Amino acid sequence: MTDTMTRTRLLPSYVQDAWWEPASDEGAAVVRDASTGEEVARVSTSGLDLPAALEHARSVGQHSLAPLTFHERAILLKQMALALTERKGELYELSSRTGATKQDSWVDIDGGIGVLFTYSSKGRREMPQSTIYLDGPVEQLSKDGSFLARHICTTLPGVAVQINAFNFPVWGALEKLAPAFLAGMPTIIKPATPTGYVTEHMVRILVESGLLPAGGLQLVSGSARDILDHLRLGDTVSFTGSASTAASLRLHDAVQTGGVRFTVETDSINASVLGPDAEPGTPEFDAFVRGLVSEMTSKAGQKCTAIRRALVPSGLTEAVTDAVRERIVAKVVVGDPRAEGVTMGPLASIEQRDEVLGQVMKLREGGGQIVVGGDVELRLADGTVTSVLGGVAEGGAFVAPTLLAFRDAEADALHEIEAFGPVSSLVEYGSPEQAAEIVARGGGSLVTSVASHDPVFVAELTRRIAPHNGRVLLLDRDDMRASTGHGSPLPMLVHGGPGRAGGGEELGGIRSVLHYMQRTAIQGSPTMLTALTGVWHPGAPSSTEAPHPFRKSLADLAIGDQVVSERREISLEDIEHFAEFTGDKFYAHMDQAAAEANPFFPGRVAHGYLLLSFAAGLFVEPAPGPVLANTGLDNLRFMTPVSPGDSLRVTLTAKQITPRETDPYGEVRWDAVLTNQDDEVVAQYDLLTYVAKTQEDASNPPVASA
Repeated sequence: MTDTMTRTRLLPSYVQDAWWEPASDEGAAVVRDASTGEEVARVSTSGLDLPAALEHARSVGQHSLAPLTFHERAILLKQMALALTERKGELYELSSRTGATKQDSWVDIDGGIGVLFTYSSKGRREMPQSTIYLDGPVEQLSKDGSFLARHICTTLPGVAVQINAFNFPVWGALEKLAPAFLAGMPTIIKPATPTGYVTEHMVRILVESGLLPAGGLQLVSGSARDILDHLRLGDTVSFTGSASTAASLRLHDAVQTGGVRFTVETDSINASVLGPDAEPGTPEFDAFVRGLVSEMTSKAGQKCTAIRRALVPSGLTEAVTDAVRERIVAKVVVGDPRAEGVTMGPLASIEQRDEVLGQVMKLREGGGQIVVGGDVELRLADGTVTSVLGGVAEGGAFVAPTLLAFRDAEADALHEIEAFGPVSSLVEYGSPEQAAEIVARGGGSLVTSVASHDPVFVAELTRRIAPHNGRVLLLDRDDMRASTGHGSPLPMLVHGGPGRAGGGEELGGIRSVLHYMQRTAIQGSPTMLTALTGVWHPGAPSSTEAPHPFRKSLADLAIGDQVVSERREISLEDIEHFAEFTGDKFYAHMDQAAAEANPFFPGRVAHGYLLLSFAAGLFVEPAPGPVLANTGLDNLRFMTPVSPGDSLRVTLTAKQITPRETDPYGEVRWDAVLTNQDDEVVAQYDLLTYVAKTQEDASNPPVASA
């Protein structure tokens, strides 16, 4: 551990590629250890030139990051993930001071690092070796193909500002950074003050790794209340926090009229529904209880995805209450995360503790009755155990796991008040319709889970609740062992929700990358679209000059390189041999009368896959060379039936070339068009191959990597 991590200090910001500290700690916020109340750091941005930091991102950051291809950015993300992995022990040690247990820290730290790995992989696999992303197919705007259109996505010219909550100081920053970075936008991270010292150390590790492009990442430790005053068209804001703060930010002129993109993820009254079939003793009942207790106690319930309302069939409140109480007694140990055996730590701060207790009081006043909760034994770091009256300790921000029961499903408090801590409420429902209505009363949620093995109930309920949720987890005996759980947003799935949940959308794979890009419709000739996109369009220039394209490595191959084959006549004997050899004796190939009765065929016709096989024989250059492997076909369509006596020709054109940054080969996408003797298109598809980067690489075939 370095001295900068252990001593009480003014928490620095990282702006304009340098560490910055305020001149004094006058007026600085004091951040304390969540378990002991010991001072950890002081936080202030007094004197920080925020406009200069923003301009540095727009100029230096854009200049260094935007010109990189998606693959180059993706590789940097992987290297950043590896750098954090190497030093994550330092982050774990700091995280314990926020009240996080080792399991809590794993979700935050390893989960955040996992997002970087995921976006690195997706960037290399699902995005081109380019700075332009193609969105959707070509649109034909003229009969002769001379006027085309397609949608492209390009990097926004500004800065991505992220304003984060206190509960996930690492994951919250990295899940926003990864898609913005992959899109080519520089980022400014503004963490929440109570846990910002963990985010600061995470940024410090990245800075010391030397991987960050100049201006690509900055950190503002402390208040940035006027940051929206300095934003403009081309900038984005991603906010995670309270609904009230989000509402005020939404009304800012920069968002209302200035063109600043604003996405929000706020507090959410999420639900979990126990199906009528999931009686005590069933796997689904047990999974429901495990999930509920886990969401109450993981991060001490300080998760935007935590279960706030547990819906159970009529008459099951007592059984669920008993099962929850039994599991908490058996599995949950409250205390300082640094103490042996502790499974639930304190809340992030005394202020947060007092806020949660105040919300519990409102829930009780609104009709809730505490059925689980009260005094707990508190395990401290020095090994002592003390009884904490009411679940609250002096100095530390501890609150006992608390479950309330509501008799009235219509009680406003149940659907409107969120205690952002280890608190949940039980309520009964009588029908799938009523369960859906109760879920909807939350006003829009990040996630609802359904524990049931009844497909009819699950299908009906899911159709009703999906419009009110960003994610729905269907949990039963078949998937419970593999399930990642109710409260775990995954990088490849959308994280966000309608209404009260903020109406925003984060993660979701490449979808989130496009939030940081501008979609533009481009109209023009095939030549111009080819030049712009780096993807060959039919009608653009092509070259049939020797050598055969399959004899060219990536160093020699060019977009538009083409081979036009000789013709091959298709005989009845070819069709019958293929049918016998493969076993495909579908009547359209073997029975003249039946084929003629089918309105799609003139009579017996050739198998589509016979035509593809013949096409390969027509265009392939068989000797060993730069083409290493055929990896598949995309977008295959059979257009015109081929009868015995028809002839086949194939035109194969290099459509897109994607070198792999870390391998001696790349992918080539070929445009394949099969035509008959009347120049009618018989079939068309994209052929995918691996091709060596150089002739020397072709002589030493590599082992494929992930």
